[in-house]
Amino acid sequence: MAAGKGRKLVIVESPAKAKTIAGYLGGDFDVEASVGHIRDLPNPSELPADMKKGPFGKFAVDVESDFAPYYVVDPDKKKKVNELKRKLKDADELYLATDEDREGEAIAWHLLEALQPRVPVKRMVFHEITREAIQRAVNDTREIDQDLVDAQETRRILDRLYGYEVSPVLWRKVRQGLSAGRVQSVATRLVVERERERMAFVRASYWDVEGDFTPDGTAQQFTARLTTVEGSRVAAGRDFSDRGELVGKGVVRLDEALARRIAEACLAATATVTDVQEKPYTRRPSAPFTTSTLQQEASRKLRMSSKNSMRVAQRLYEGGYITYMRTDSTTLSDAALTAARSQARDLYGAEYVPDVPRRYEKKVKNAQEAHEAIRPAGDRFRTPAMVAGELRGDEFALYELIWKRTVASQMADARGSTATVKLSVDTAVEGAQQVEFSASGTVITFKGFLAAYEEGRDDEAQARADAAAEERRLPRLSTGVTLEVVRAEAEGHETAPPARYTEATLVKAMEEKGIGRPSTYASTIGTIQDRGYVFTKGQALVPTWLAFAVTRLLEEHFTELVDYEFTASMEEDLDRIANGELGRVEWLQRFYFGDEATTAEGLKELVDDLGEIDAREISTIPLGEGMVVRVGRYGPYVEEVAPAGVNLETGEIPEGTAVLTTPRRATITDDVAPDEMTPATARELLEAAADDGKVLGRDPGTGREIIAKAGRYGPYVTEVIEEDEAAPATNGRGRKAAKPKPRTASLFTDMELATIDLETALKLLSLPRVVGVDAEGVEITAQNGRYGPYLKRGTDSRSLQDEQQLFDISLEEALAIYAQPKQRGRAAAAPLKELGEDPVSGKPVVVKDGRFGPYVTDGETNATLRKDEDPESITPERGFELLAEKRAKGPTTRKRAAKKSTRKAPAKRATKKATTKKS
Repeated sequence: MAAGKGRKLVIVESPAKAKTIAGYLGGDFDVEASVGHIRDLPNPSELPADMKKGPFGKFAVDVESDFAPYYVVDPDKKKKVNELKRKLKDADELYLATDEDREGEAIAWHLLEALQPRVPVKRMVFHEITREAIQRAVNDTREIDQDLVDAQETRRILDRLYGYEVSPVLWRKVRQGLSAGRVQSVATRLVVERERERMAFVRASYWDVEGDFTPDGTAQQFTARLTTVEGSRVAAGRDFSDRGELVGKGVVRLDEALARRIAEACLAATATVTDVQEKPYTRRPSAPFTTSTLQQEASRKLRMSSKNSMRVAQRLYEGGYITYMRTDSTTLSDAALTAARSQARDLYGAEYVPDVPRRYEKKVKNAQEAHEAIRPAGDRFRTPAMVAGELRGDEFALYELIWKRTVASQMADARGSTATVKLSVDTAVEGAQQVEFSASGTVITFKGFLAAYEEGRDDEAQARADAAAEERRLPRLSTGVTLEVVRAEAEGHETAPPARYTEATLVKAMEEKGIGRPSTYASTIGTIQDRGYVFTKGQALVPTWLAFAVTRLLEEHFTELVDYEFTASMEEDLDRIANGELGRVEWLQRFYFGDEATTAEGLKELVDDLGEIDAREISTIPLGEGMVVRVGRYGPYVEEVAPAGVNLETGEIPEGTAVLTTPRRATITDDVAPDEMTPATARELLEAAADDGKVLGRDPGTGREIIAKAGRYGPYVTEVIEEDEAAPATNGRGRKAAKPKPRTASLFTDMELATIDLETALKLLSLPRVVGVDAEGVEITAQNGRYGPYLKRGTDSRSLQDEQQLFDISLEEALAIYAQPKQRGRAAAAPLKELGEDPVSGKPVVVKDGRFGPYVTDGETNATLRKDEDPESITPERGFELLAEKRAKGPTTRKRAAKKSTRKAPAKRATKKATTKKS
């Protein structure tokens, strides 16, 4: 291939995107992938030695010179950059075709700076990957948008300043290795605040009555609930505060006794219809998907994590199935409106399509209307049936969800009628003589958009109740009709604390408060879990005690940085920078150094003037009744700071109360959520910790007592050696020999501390077990080690598949294992899944389970699966994509190479606006 022959080089971010686009362009185009960002701010430790003491030494950003950043090519990308430079030598034009958002614009700018092309450069943008869209984009290029680049760079520098200034405070006062972040810390605070609400919540009990009624002589039975007693509304859950107090006005709270008397009296009486109302029912379809609503709905309907839904959406976009998936716009183009309406008309009929297209307006903070909503790609949508042969698993499910939502958004309203009936019963019960029941039901007469799609609900119980109400048809009734009471039952209820956030509801809350951007929701939720601030319990997000300590420190000493409004205002300012309405340098000056005009403190002054922080107090969470949780160096523990009965405000100690000389402490296990850690639970943990263990019996051979205990690293069994068991013999110097060390053994993974018996404990303590000797007389033993069960013959160890083999494996089986060639690591297991032949290497690709998790391999290249990818459901296309990405990155490079690349960087300082601004 020779230069000057009209060759054009197109650079995109991913190999999958490159492959799809290459199929739509002619033979004059070479499409290559940068595999994401190629340059970034280095860690200060990776700076060249001569720069570490200079202005870039602390942040890799010179805060005194207009916040000039110092960029280096990622060591893993040096091979890729060199490859792109070689390709560029044979090209007459360069097309930078990265995504059209801030990150994509920044990648394009960094490519321009790193490649230094001497040929014409064109910025090529599109929001869907179809033949028509790509060909339009090639013919309608633009310049790089410097305002978008400025906004991305400001965000990157902002996050570096925030993290590098605040995180060290957490290291000193809470625990080493912790991190703080502009969005992650606020998201963590949201989860912690919800848990605090649950911890402070006081349950309230209340009763009501439910009955079944039927008109005389008919079989049309329906259910109604007690709503008023003597004209006062019966209290429901919404009438109680979070402290368990009745706050509803003009309501009556039924206790169990009164509710049961009312139910019994109703069974002996008849009901009379006092009111019947019927009104039209109309329900509109939901807007097309934005990034956040797609994540929410994928979580509700498909049980996908935010990270996985975005990963699948990325593959669908790059494969040309959907439009760009990072957007907060609900707008559909005219072509998409026509496509959706046409498809709805063809599939459901003309009456299912309104006369005019539906247009939706976004109603959340910081909405950007620049992009379209997420929809099927193209001017004519492919139905799920049309792509069923191309997409599988999660990809098909997500495409079907997007298709249904898009088509339904342009369909007619669902219509029907809602009937409400009120019934009066004379009970003759004192204080509740006249009671009223109420029932309602909805009849859908025209399904409209519901024929295609119905949005999910976060509150599943309420969703089921609403669905039942919509399907309930009441009999035709009129005022004065007498009804038979078929059933009447008193029912007790308890108020429930606020539900924990799920990934779906946390994304919704972040969007409503303007925290973060659509492109950051999934990564933020992943970060707060990876950092140990949040864990999942089912679908709920539960904060750790560590999150409580970190959040408290930030709330008390960096109040503004975790304030929801302030965080949202930062996003608004970044939008203004992207729109060219605000200068990058002036904004960073205010954020870091403060604003003299308003005397507002900047981050630097805030950190410099922190004063004393009581690390112990910050990491203490009071539970009440003299119990606290503390977050220590090795994890959380509960501590009794005062015995029960002590007045903590006055210090008064009741007569006969034992005074604590040494506080009692107990480790908190991971399975106890913060809202479950009540003072009573804390006392149970302290009592269990004080217990010397569960006595299982005595070893018949030694006479020693065998006990089972819960240790820091899990349950185990051990033997008790008495003080007088030291051998009477001396060690030759007249000193008594040391007391023998007790045998100890961990329980197997399938054993429970509560059910372990003496026989099993003795078997565990008998390990290691001598299996036998080989032909050369060398002993083979079965042992349980740190990395699992194994055989040992001299210095040669071989892994076993499960713990039970320690007791069951025979000498013949052991010799058969040793007869096999020794393998690195554990014995090779069968592949988890076979994916077929790789299109690049031509070798079979399989999914295996490795030491660091599942991975795909063709025997030459290995690529680890992402954290939330299921090995069983991964598609062949995804496996090939992971291998292609790994090959594109090249072999892992040592950090030394990073230092070498940074030394060359100053000679290639960027020239955007000012030569000192970028490097």
